[in-house]
Amino acid sequence: MSESQFNNLLAEAISSIKSTSFTSKLMSLIDSILTYDCAVILGMRKGKHPIYLYDSIENNRELLFDRYLTSAFQDDPFYKMLTIDEQQGVFSLKDVVQCGMDYQTYCNQFYLQTGWKDELSILIKVEATRWVVIYLGCTQAENTFSSLNVEALKSYFAIIQSLCRQHWQQTEFLLAEPVFSPESYSVKRREFIENALYTFGNDLLSTREKQIACLIVQGLDTKELAKQLGITEGTVKNHRKRIYAQLQVASLSELFQVFLNHIITH
Repeated sequence: MSESQFNNLLAEAISSIKSTSFTSKLMSLIDSILTYDCAVILGMRKGKHPIYLYDSIENNRELLFDRYLTSAFQDDPFYKMLTIDEQQGVFSLKDVVQCGMDYQTYCNQFYLQTGWKDELSILIKVEATRWVVIYLGCTQAENTFSSLNVEALKSYFAIIQSLCRQHWQQTEFLLAEPVFSPESYSVKRREFIENALYTFGNDLLSTREKQIACLIVQGLDTKELAKQLGITEGTVKNHRKRIYAQLQVASLSELFQVFLNHIITH
């Protein structure tokens, strides 16, 4: 790509700061630096679940997000690097191994199920307790990242870091452009939401816990739940405690965030 083409992409990314099109413009810029098969952008906050911001995944999308955003993120070696070292930059799987992170377990439990073959991670600290993490993945074995790819991306890190800081500093982590267009979403909205409710917590919750979790995210409080299900309020509270533990959340707002991640990415 020529310098003028890169500058045009950079100008578009700068112009899109604080808008919903920022993440797609940012990825177009990164796209001009190296080749990858898919990308994910997450907002990270200490001690809380990641917040979904963007993805370009085509295959096994629901598996990736259902597992990762709910619990697997804690075993992500790049996430561990962030929480332990708080080091910014571009990191490869080789960097993970060199830092002594347990990559093999994560590979066996996660990569083999999602089809990812290789990965680069861009870790950016936007504020004291908030980070943006950009994951670039290869799903084709022949497309694994070379040392030249890593070095090329590192040479542009300062630009990517500055863009992300300008966009997310003093701003809540909010979703990027809608996954579905308004037209298609309006037609399938009810079916879409009902399906998301039906599949929420599939791998972690019992049938009864799923039922209660779905009613909670639809707005029912403990008293209303007990009346509708014909059980005591104490039983509802016990189920709620187990749901929170299984989904690794500590509050109702975190439960809503996990469900929002699920409903958007399912």
